[in-house]
Amino acid sequence: MTETLTTSTAAGAVDAVKIYGEGDSEVRALDGVTVAFEAGKFTAIMGPSGSGKSTLMHCLAGLDSLTSGAVYIGDTYLAALNDKALTVLRRTAVGFIFQAYNLVPTLNAYENITLPLLLGGSDGDQAWIDKVIDTVGLRDRLKHRPSELSGGQQQRVAVARAMASKPTIIFADEPTGNLDSHAGGEILAFMRSAVTDLGQTIVMVSHDPNAASHADRVIFLADGKVVDEMLAPTADSVLDRMKRFGD
Repeated sequence: MTETLTTSTAAGAVDAVKIYGEGDSEVRALDGVTVAFEAGKFTAIMGPSGSGKSTLMHCLAGLDSLTSGAVYIGDTYLAALNDKALTVLRRTAVGFIFQAYNLVPTLNAYENITLPLLLGGSDGDQAWIDKVIDTVGLRDRLKHRPSELSGGQQQRVAVARAMASKPTIIFADEPTGNLDSHAGGEILAFMRSAVTDLGQTIVMVSHDPNAASHADRVIFLADGKVVDEMLAPTADSVLDRMKRFGD
């Protein structure tokens, strides 16, 4: 099966295979995954531990390379890029939200948000940056360093940093994993509004059915393959589907 590339596709994979090791120790982390992620939508990737969720996201984001097959961001196939071009693509077209925040402790919140732009020699779109800051509710915390912020506020900074450069797509790896349910719910609401109100595209790896319920679509992986998908998910419907992985 081959996905047709359209202007509404932000990223995707075609027959993606990723193999670690060889011989008896070979692990097929991705086993022929073909999937497309629609622009302006929030997609969750779920599945049991070892199903290939993080591997798929890392390969889509250009942080890891495939054994065979292809991944693309917009209309650019990553395998066609040299290291320098791939670095530029990751900085300009891709945003990352990590579970561990990954903020620079010596910089204040505003400096952390704009750091990727500064590293790329760009001032960015100030009107957009201001809109992002207001969307995530950080206007009164911009001069605070990470040590002066709560975990939820630090993750808001990380969300804003991922959005600051108007990337084609944002990848979020268990973004609420280190947060309590209240702070996690706030982050998920911010991510939802980033998609609904600001038109961002987000792909999130998660094991949490409640987190997945904020998405427009859930892709389920098992043993390195896409085994199911769900539109307009609810926490209960996702949980019911996850239970079937134990069958």
